[in-house]
Amino acid sequence: MSYKVAFLGCGGRANSHAVVYPNIEEATRVACCDLVEEKAVEFAGKYDIPKWYLDLDEMVEKEQPDLVHMSMPPTIRYSLMKRLSDLGVPAVVVEKPIAIGADDYKKLRELEAESATKFTVNHQLRYHEKTMELLDRVLQGQIGNVRCLDASAKLPMNGQGVHVLDLMFAYADYTDIRSVHAACSGFDDINGTHPSPNTASALITFVDEKRGVLQSGEGVPEIAQDVPRHMHKRIAVYGETGFVHWKMNGWEMGIDGKYSSGEHEYRVVDDIGQANLVRAVFNWLETGEPTPTNLAVALDEWLVILACYGSTVAQAPITFPYDPADDVLEQYIDFVGAEWTNPHGG
Repeated sequence: MSYKVAFLGCGGRANSHAVVYPNIEEATRVACCDLVEEKAVEFAGKYDIPKWYLDLDEMVEKEQPDLVHMSMPPTIRYSLMKRLSDLGVPAVVVEKPIAIGADDYKKLRELEAESATKFTVNHQLRYHEKTMELLDRVLQGQIGNVRCLDASAKLPMNGQGVHVLDLMFAYADYTDIRSVHAACSGFDDINGTHPSPNTASALITFVDEKRGVLQSGEGVPEIAQDVPRHMHKRIAVYGETGFVHWKMNGWEMGIDGKYSSGEHEYRVVDDIGQANLVRAVFNWLETGEPTPTNLAVALDEWLVILACYGSTVAQAPITFPYDPADDVLEQYIDFVGAEWTNPHGG
């Protein structure tokens, strides 16, 4: 089966979505859309896309895409996802983070429950070949029962921490959470669109007593010297009899008393992971089997982020199930004495 693919948003992040399509035989890039004509024209020319548009409704009506890649700021995430759903787009890949606070989180919960559109969040690290191999080993019990998951990212939580949180959920086999106890500090107004603590540390306790340690910002483990901040993403999983450790530049594991390790070039493996994510979406369309990074899972993960805000303000653990206050992000911002510009006003 051949799928028609379109792109909403032609900025920098959209390039990582578009560049992998020469390796996806079952798909054709048919159109792109941006409010800025120059960006749309340049993007279409760069990726040999035959049509470009300035209006989303017009693009969907004329092109009838099967999949839309939505690379837009999280401050306008819900409104555009609702619009794509109302237009009847079969599948959408959405950039992370999925939300900014609790109010849009709750709206997205409602959308996920009622929409026929298959939404997948672009956590492409989950689809890296080495990640999938290590994950299979863990789920097969090769390190024994999982006891501790240690994940970190040097960039702020809503910039990159959500990526390693998604990996933590996968390695924990999507076990329900019992509580989150967090300490967050400072505020990073990334372009006004990704409000986030400067630093965050959270202890996540799962109902089966596994423990997850999630850290972001300064003071996290660094995987190499003289590399950009975004390269310091990693997750280690410790079991009764062994461990696995994935990093942006390599991996290591100890299984059956034997240690092994290796290196990889992130840009190369990330393109493969991005293509694997797209294929998982197509598989969802064909078989009805949701992607592991579907919207429902992403919202479960986002609830952990909201619990980090709530725990910091309350200076106490948050017990699940958790129904955050609509203004929990704003409470956190007030708590640390910061201001948020929010250029989109909602």
